[in-house]
Amino acid sequence: MGMILLAFLIFQNPSVGDLAQAQDVNNAQVGNQTDAAAQNPTEPPPPQKPEEVLHPVETKKLPSTGKKIFTNFWYDQKAIWTSPAHINKSNAKWWVVFGGGTAVLIATDRRTSKSLPNTVSQVSFSNNVSQIGAVYTTLPVAGALYLFGRATDDPHAREAGVLGGEALLDSFILSSVLKFGAGRERPNVPGGSGRFFQGQRSFPSGHAMMTWSFASLMAHEYKGGKVVPIIAYSLASIVSVSRFTAQKHFASDIVAGGSMGWFIGKFVFEHHLDAEIHKRYDPNAKRRSRYYPEIYPSMDARSHTYALSLQWNPADLGSVPEPLAQ
Repeated sequence: MGMILLAFLIFQNPSVGDLAQAQDVNNAQVGNQTDAAAQNPTEPPPPQKPEEVLHPVETKKLPSTGKKIFTNFWYDQKAIWTSPAHINKSNAKWWVVFGGGTAVLIATDRRTSKSLPNTVSQVSFSNNVSQIGAVYTTLPVAGALYLFGRATDDPHAREAGVLGGEALLDSFILSSVLKFGAGRERPNVPGGSGRFFQGQRSFPSGHAMMTWSFASLMAHEYKGGKVVPIIAYSLASIVSVSRFTAQKHFASDIVAGGSMGWFIGKFVFEHHLDAEIHKRYDPNAKRRSRYYPEIYPSMDARSHTYALSLQWNPADLGSVPEPLAQ
């Protein structure tokens, strides 16, 4: 699940070095404009557009978010375990939809688990595919994102790694406790019909909960684009389906685990995101492309001349390009 995501995330955002270089160029240009204004006080410097000004909060080196995971974890666990006490009008519909859906699936689990051929090759292949969502796969991916962010001084990737690991840890704790309490039979045991309190660990699906929590976190972190959310949710869906076809879980186990995981990822992102990081990588902010020029038309009424200027360099923020044609 991770290597594909990591490859795309490397190219998602501009590096801090690029932003810092842009700030240096911007500062130098402001200084040049000030000197020119001093030499020719009758001619004011060209104004900068508000979106072309880089403020200190957008270029400063942000501190690591790695230390937050320990304090955040206790806050998350308290919120997760007390969430039934905080049902209100705005979230009651989700409890009804997923709770009612899980109940309906539990009633039909015995029939649906036998709807597939369940051959040896099917079960074996599905079991191998489902390992994409195992804890020993997902946690290293979150760790790799964090290390990548540290190595490249990319606070966005660093935050994604930390909060991804936090969401996985929250999901692992919740699923482990619920599995122990429910004790539900797995469909692949002899005579397994999905009975509860049998000392087994079918409900809910830990793989589904962990992959959906990580997918939800990544989709919210990189919601400005489409590639990361599509990949994340697609991989989570593949893992969930493979747990069913591998005869490791009933459908209700997977729906319950996946829905809880999605909300965990959303909760972790919304309560622990760094606003400064997301301001820097705001997808709605105007950025210049490296490959497509900015076009600057101009007209001088006194000389009856017209000009058209093109500029490719994204670091030349606030500069006024020389006209290319008249």
